[in-house]
Amino acid sequence: MADCPPHPSWLAPDEWQGNAASGQLQLLSSHPAHRLHSQLNYAGLRDQYAIAGREPITLHPIDAKARGIAHGDLVRVWNARGQVLVGAQVTDGIRPGVVCIHQGAWPDLDENRLCKNGAVNVLTMDIPSSRLANGCAANNSLVWAEKFTGPAPAVTAFDPPASP
Repeated sequence: MADCPPHPSWLAPDEWQGNAASGQLQLLSSHPAHRLHSQLNYAGLRDQYAIAGREPITLHPIDAKARGIAHGDLVRVWNARGQVLVGAQVTDGIRPGVVCIHQGAWPDLDENRLCKNGAVNVLTMDIPSSRLANGCAANNSLVWAEKFTGPAPAVTAFDPPASP
């Protein structure tokens, strides 16, 4: 199989910094330390890690400055697959050109298909890592990011269902 050679090999992903357009960022979507996927996402815990009431995005100060983003700002992140609204966590603990949004946020789409709660899966590709493994290739996505300047839409992902 061409996508699963018999020895360790470098295979360029479909999207990565090597084929990014100017201004695009490599998106990582790692497991959060504070919950198990989307489980354990209760209000008391969310209050400890959420930024501006949203899933955080970690970005380097160089990338934040280039986009006029400060710690705590709302940030719109998008690509051809979707868009999310997240809260900025600016730190030099991540490489320039790379951003991280933890996976597991509950989807909360508005009428324009903007995920108001920052569910990173709307940005990632739905492709397997190889035909053999069929694992998730979640870190192979490029995105754009900008400071969100409009009125912040309410997060409704945690609202109870409407009564009949």
